[in-house]
Amino acid sequence: MKYTEEISNKLNELLVKNYDAEKGYIDAYNTVESNDLKMFFKRRASERSDFAKELRTEILQYGQIPTDSGSFKGTMHRNWMNLKATFTSNDDEAILEEAIRGEEASLEEYNELITEKNLPPTIDSLIAKHRNAIQAAINTEKAKLELVS
Repeated sequence: MKYTEEISNKLNELLVKNYDAEKGYIDAYNTVESNDLKMFFKRRASERSDFAKELRTEILQYGQIPTDSGSFKGTMHRNWMNLKATFTSNDDEAILEEAIRGEEASLEEYNELITEKNLPPTIDSLIAKHRNAIQAAINTEKAKLELVS
């Protein structure tokens, strides 16, 4: 496997995670009742859409083809979020908990890639930027969870 293919494969994995996160945030937006949480989830969905665009651009720069959709695992997580919200007394809290869980899994993916050696500087800085934004979202979601609990 060529170096560029290896890098684009790793970026494609993150791209799929961002598609999944964007869809998850849109589902959360459509499910929660709190206007504050709706706006929060809308901003997170937009942020993840931007991340996906940036990753697509990087993949294309390596002459590779970006993935066009999310994963089966992401779809299952969103279905679990919806099912859990249906059967819990505080839907907003349950959805926020699942959003945190999903973001922590995403953060792990970014942390793994950020430790890779020999990544080009542009990718290194892009990954760090996304990772920091995801960590900030987790911190905010945990604070919001305290408010709705």
